[in-house]
Amino acid sequence: MQKPTAEPMEPSEQFCPNLTCCARGQRGQGNIAIHDRKRQRYRCKMCKRTFSARRGTLFEGLRTSTDLVVTVVTLLAFGCPVQAIVQAYKLDERTVASWRDRAGWQCQRVHQVIVEQGQLDLIHVQADEIRVKARSMVAWMGLAMMVSTRLWLGGVVSRTRDTSLADRLLSQVRACSQALCTLLICTDGWAAYPGSIKRAFREKVKRTNGRGRACLEVWPGLQIGTVIKHTVKKRLSEVVRQMSHGTLEQAMLLLARSQGGQMLNTSFIERFNGTMRERLATLTHKCRQAAQRLQVLETGMYLIGSVYNFCCFHQALSTRAAGEAQRPLRQTPAMASGLTDHLWSLSELVSYKVAPAPWVEPKRRGRPRRQLVAEPSLPKRPRGRPRTRPLPDPNMPKRPRGRPRKIPLSTFTG
Repeated sequence: MQKPTAEPMEPSEQFCPNLTCCARGQRGQGNIAIHDRKRQRYRCKMCKRTFSARRGTLFEGLRTSTDLVVTVVTLLAFGCPVQAIVQAYKLDERTVASWRDRAGWQCQRVHQVIVEQGQLDLIHVQADEIRVKARSMVAWMGLAMMVSTRLWLGGVVSRTRDTSLADRLLSQVRACSQALCTLLICTDGWAAYPGSIKRAFREKVKRTNGRGRACLEVWPGLQIGTVIKHTVKKRLSEVVRQMSHGTLEQAMLLLARSQGGQMLNTSFIERFNGTMRERLATLTHKCRQAAQRLQVLETGMYLIGSVYNFCCFHQALSTRAAGEAQRPLRQTPAMASGLTDHLWSLSELVSYKVAPAPWVEPKRRGRPRRQLVAEPSLPKRPRGRPRTRPLPDPNMPKRPRGRPRKIPLSTFTG
């Protein structure tokens, strides 16, 4: 086994991961020091605890070479089955599956911290679901993407195709969006989508003065388009496009802004569904690596979606730079959305550390103490209970303590 190479240690770029520390999540505050260079450990000066340099990454607790782990995760992110990696690198199948799940959880944390921050002007969103044939079960995977920048906004996995699946998916889209922006959402003909969209994109509005509960109202700029495809003998025969909420004129304006076509469609999310089926080995039809648990589908979905957002240039986002007619300016979906300014490597993605929320001093309960301003001329009030017995006289002999000493009888009779 190849030993991992020692990386340079920089305390100013680290933060304390201890959730009970008052300096948790703070970088560059001088509270982090190097504890051990050989074992790559840091120490927090506030809570006096040590932590590894790999804490909060994919490589935490792993002794395998970093290059080998990154190579295996790269192959998994581009559709290589687990069995092929096992045969090629002579690894245990459970080890490869564990690295895949670790990478998926790491990408999920990165997605929640960077994408789901309510900073995006979505303009046009498309949502769809994939039917997944797994071992002894059928699962559903809901996906959503931003059309103008091709950014994957999130996804959910469920055993049933019900309202809960649509609610969870649209809540992730709502977490990415700016508040009260004009937005067009195009979906297929599933009846659960319009209600879930209206529940996700609404705000509290207080209509009356004084006491009373605020009512929830749908965003005024929300437009919901539905594309229903009718098939005859598994062949497309008719496409019905209609507005479930809003006006068609406003929807056409949003389509033009996002460059999402000339009419209502779901073609962009369907192309992403094909990318997901191509790169996630457990989604391929008639395969021998079908998933047995929903966790495998969820971790694989986040791994592929994050690699698609941060680590791959998108051909449709390539633009010509000013003054350079021959050289196109390539972008990833995250770069086009303003979330980053460079192409991420997969090693950077799985090594990204998510800082915990800053520590907030807990609020004291009960009535606050009264702050009395004492005059300097007055003597201070003695603490404790007032004395009821007088002080002993220092000239009087002290009373002996304990049991009195025994005097022999002979001293009195002799």
